[in-house]
This record gives sequence, structure tokens and C-alpha cells, in this order.
Amino acid sequence: MNNTRVIPARLFAHKDTGGRVEILIERLMGEYDCLAQLRASKAPKVGSGLVLADGARLTVRGRQEEFFLLHSASARIAELLTRHGHMPLPHYIERADEAADRERYQTIYASVPGAVAAPTAGLHFDAPLLAALRKRGIATTEVTLHVGAGTFQPVRVEDIEYHRMHAEFMQVNQACCDAVAAARACGGRVIAVGTTAVRSLETATQSGRLAPFSGDSRLFIYPGYRFRAIDGMITNFHLPESTLLMLVCAFAGTEAVLEAYRHAVAQGYRFFSYGDAMLVA
Repeated sequence: MNNTRVIPARLFAHKDTGGRVEILIERLMGEYDCLAQLRASKAPKVGSGLVLADGARLTVRGRQEEFFLLHSASARIAELLTRHGHMPLPHYIERADEAADRERYQTIYASVPGAVAAPTAGLHFDAPLLAALRKRGIATTEVTLHVGAGTFQPVRVEDIEYHRMHAEFMQVNQACCDAVAAARACGGRVIAVGTTAVRSLETATQSGRLAPFSGDSRLFIYPGYRFRAIDGMITNFHLPESTLLMLVCAFAGTEAVLEAYRHAVAQGYRFFSYGDAMLVA
């Protein structure tokens, strides 16, 4: 399970010249700096300012790939997000965020703040379900992967081998490795809750065995990939042409997954963040 907590990472500001800017924080880079995507009629210049509703100011310090490096001179970024931030609901939820989304767009076990999207497979778990799993002797363990805005980006290249995966920060600690080893030792299976947990465990297994890992990962899992860490996964139904759908196809086979999707469409299943899920094992 991915224990990441979604932060209110969307801000609205205006340039010094008056133009409106939408800011989507990608990650915090310390207390006063962050990487962000900016949506504006014209990209702001390095050195220019972005002004929030109460006059707090962010300065554009530079560019890093598709992101802008922003600096706050007066308040910590986390404080600005608490005061002015909106929950970064995905674009296919066609409404403004509401106060309830600050808890609804979280898993019940979310604990480590830093993601800009929910690890949505975990939204299907509530306290009674977790208690029922424990009663049946099914153990759980947690990883951390701060889901980035790039998780919503489709693959736009003809040859998927040339797709550059967005970097996301993740941690797999020794306790998680020990829990997986214990499951293996007693003949159990490792079922990842969501594609974020899959990518975390597979990243931590790139040396050939599961070992603690902390850092950025650009691991792109698509058909042909050989899985080392998991025996199955619980996952939502994903957008077409997404890296998430390709990961599921890599595990279960493209035709089998597409057949499941045809069944889901025919039966009126709900897709995406607040949609239905399937067990793939």
C-alpha cells in the first residue's frame, strides 16, 4: 500500500502584469522552494513574480524540464498551500474542489504528505475491510511514492521505448522488505495495492532482489517487462494511452486487459480516480 497523502497543491495567482496563472506544485524542494507546472496565457519570465490572493509572492527562479522553480521569500510553501491551496483533482473530474475533498481524496492510511494525486486503488479500502484482512491473517505493509502531475500525462511517442517517464520520489524501507520476505517464506503472495505500489517495489528490486530504496524513479513498465517483486495487484480502470494502463497490460497481457475493459464498459463500471477496481493476479 502507498501511504502518501495528497497535499492541496493547486494555487491561483496573477503575474505582476496582471495575467492569471494556475500553479500546480509538483514537489517541495525545501521549505521555501518548489517545482511546479504553470498554466498561463504566456509563460512567465525568470525573475518575475506570481502574486497570491493575500499578496504573498512567489518568484520564478528558473526552469527544470517542463517545470518552473519557484521561491517564496516571506512564507513557507507548506503554509501557502494551507492558506490558499486547492486539492489537485484530475481534469476529468469536471467540478471545482470542495472542502470534503481534502479527506475524500485520500486513502484512510495516508500519512506522508507530498503527493499531488491520490494512489486511487487504496481508496477502496476502509477500516472494516482492513480489519477483515487482518482477521484472515493477511498482513499489510506500506511504501511511499509521491504521485506527481505526470501520472496524468499520456504517452505521445509512436515507439513507447522513447517515452521519458516522469520522475517521482519513493521510499521502500527495511520493514517493507522484511514483510515481503516473510510473506514469501510462508508461501504467501505479494499483492500490490495500485500501480504506485507496483512501481515502488519493482524499482527497489532492480538489483535483482528487494532492498531498501529512497530516491527518484523513472521506471517505465510496459509489455515485455519482467516482474520481480509482485504476484498480483489491485488497480483502478485507467485512461487510454496512459503509462498506468501499459503497466497493467505488462503484467496481465494486453488482450486480457482489453477484454476486461470491454466488459467494464458494457457493464457500466466507473473509471478513473473514484471508479471501480479489479484484482489482477
